[in-house]
Amino acid sequence: MIKRSLLLAAAAAVLAPTVAAARPMTATDMHMMRRMGAPEVSPDGKTAVFTLSTTDLAANKRSNVLHSLDLTRTGAAPQPVASAEGAHDAVFGPDGALYFLKAVGERDQLHRMVMGQPAQVMSDFGADISGFKLSPDGSKVLVWADQRDCPDLACAATTFAAKEPGSGRVYDQLFVRHWDTWVEPGTKSRIYTFDIADGKLQGFGTRVTGALVGDTPSKPFGGGEEISWSRDGRTVFFALREAGRIEPTSTNLDVFAAPADGSGQPTNLTPDNDGTDTLPTVSPDGRTLAYVSMARAGYEADRQVLMLRDLATGRVRALTQGWDRSVGSIEWAPDNRSILVTTGDTLEHPIFRVDVASGRVTRLTGEGNAGNVQALPGGAVLYTSNSIQAPDDLYLLRGRGKPVQLTAVNKTLLAELDPITVDRFSFAGANGDKVWGIKVKPVTNASLPIAFVVHGGPQGSFGNSWSYRWNPRAFANLGSGFGVVSIDFHGSTGYGQAFTDSIRNDWGGKPLQDLQLGLAYATAQDKQLQADNACALGASYGGYMMNWIAGQWPDRFKCLVQHDGVFDARAMAYETEELWFDEWEHGGKTYYEDPAAFERWNPVNHVAKWKTPMLVITGEKDYRIPYTQGIAAFTALQRRDIPSKLVVFPDENHWVLKPQNSIQWYREVEGWMKRWTGGQGTAPAGN
Repeated sequence: MIKRSLLLAAAAAVLAPTVAAARPMTATDMHMMRRMGAPEVSPDGKTAVFTLSTTDLAANKRSNVLHSLDLTRTGAAPQPVASAEGAHDAVFGPDGALYFLKAVGERDQLHRMVMGQPAQVMSDFGADISGFKLSPDGSKVLVWADQRDCPDLACAATTFAAKEPGSGRVYDQLFVRHWDTWVEPGTKSRIYTFDIADGKLQGFGTRVTGALVGDTPSKPFGGGEEISWSRDGRTVFFALREAGRIEPTSTNLDVFAAPADGSGQPTNLTPDNDGTDTLPTVSPDGRTLAYVSMARAGYEADRQVLMLRDLATGRVRALTQGWDRSVGSIEWAPDNRSILVTTGDTLEHPIFRVDVASGRVTRLTGEGNAGNVQALPGGAVLYTSNSIQAPDDLYLLRGRGKPVQLTAVNKTLLAELDPITVDRFSFAGANGDKVWGIKVKPVTNASLPIAFVVHGGPQGSFGNSWSYRWNPRAFANLGSGFGVVSIDFHGSTGYGQAFTDSIRNDWGGKPLQDLQLGLAYATAQDKQLQADNACALGASYGGYMMNWIAGQWPDRFKCLVQHDGVFDARAMAYETEELWFDEWEHGGKTYYEDPAAFERWNPVNHVAKWKTPMLVITGEKDYRIPYTQGIAAFTALQRRDIPSKLVVFPDENHWVLKPQNSIQWYREVEGWMKRWTGGQGTAPAGN
């Protein structure tokens, strides 16, 4: 067993040594913190730009302000960029000017701005766009937008038949719904290129994807990381899963190459792999295309291996085949000799350097959740990092030295908050395998009830990272204080692919054993935790586990909090949108082909044993685990006269994102947990 403790109060004291911590952090505090966007660095490596967003609680929204940071001056503070109010998605062009999107009238338009001078509007898009990428030489720009089947962005050269009367959408194949949106038949995310001349975009845009039908970037989470320019600006590389009747059962994204001027059809560079191929990234010298590849079709959590393709010869080699970690991002070093990647690793999410010649992997950062990596001239690395202690700030790593924190964008607010401790621990879980867990507690000598948090995914991790949804620091400060315990059960990421794979066909087996053994271990080792006074809570797969615990471990917890969890596996198999996920997890067949695989771990079959009070939360726009699953669970609770409560958010999807809704979410969760753990006296009778 390895145990390591982290006193986060010490880090807070470094940021603000003269200000005493005064109070627990609330959900409102969490939403009032400034959020840092991904940094972009000038060609000379001297300036970084990024957005800092703030919350307007009254308006229930966030707003972004573009900031710059002088990387050459020690102790420099971020400064708002003048004349860039409302700007977002800012990047530096090869000329050193800033290019960004900003609203003009009802639509975002592309702007160019030399620092210190007024911004100039470059575009007159005839449609709403989602993002853009400037070519390496600055002579072209690529944009992506949800659009119908048109050869140009504005559909200026296309005449559509008049819509027949009636509001009904008509479908003859899936998807019908995806994530939180009803699919509009015929509309896809498409990419278009424009030439730039005299500071303006020319024409209406040229579609690059040709006759391909599919979303690029992919839906619902893809972005600019799935698109890359060749160094000469003549070719666009992009990831796309071809649409059709198999789309909801397929994870087969492929990497395509297409002429940037639309003069030819795209070429599939990965036709022989039926798993996911994505994140195409061209090397600085233009000779090599890096991307990641999953080997198994239909499995969204397979290991992503870093691949290299010689663009002259077409030769492909797997660079990290021998490294049992899943590459999550790609950033080439300026000298073309190494690639910076991020991945989960035992409760942390570090940066690694991969040597292009040998595939040798070197870890560069330690604790925390690193991301948004930017390789600078001279070999330095700029990146963001967060932890359970605090949200993102900018860090700089030079050579073999220690990372230097460049910003402290929430210094004042963090200094007002009580400190917490974080402990990692390991124990013998199911099959005797080493399993890791984490504890988060307020700094107090008081005995603490337990918030037993189960992560979603299920291929995920509740590690050392900040979250604006399920925030361990916020849970620790609920009521008079909770001891937060979380277990990275079989199926979690950061421990090798075999451990991640082990949950397949075993949703209620080894993971439940790990949770039982891990909670027993944590309470035996830490007498501050009230072993007999615990509530369990989880969302998505964690919500499924609350429903499963209700029938399989009904006497352990004082209460449960179930958010967007699977209640009935049969209904889920027919109601969810990305069918590959549910079918893979139950052995790769449909429900009607192998109902026993789904029913083996189906919570609905064990409702007769339910007795634990449960709070159920769901969102009406959740099409991944539809809100009817939550209503069904609440109905079961009510019919069994089990104390229960249902919260439905009509404007939220699988996640609760709006600030006021999130604060309400924490208020409901806190009230429920305090009620049953004695935070408000003995639990009242009834519902």
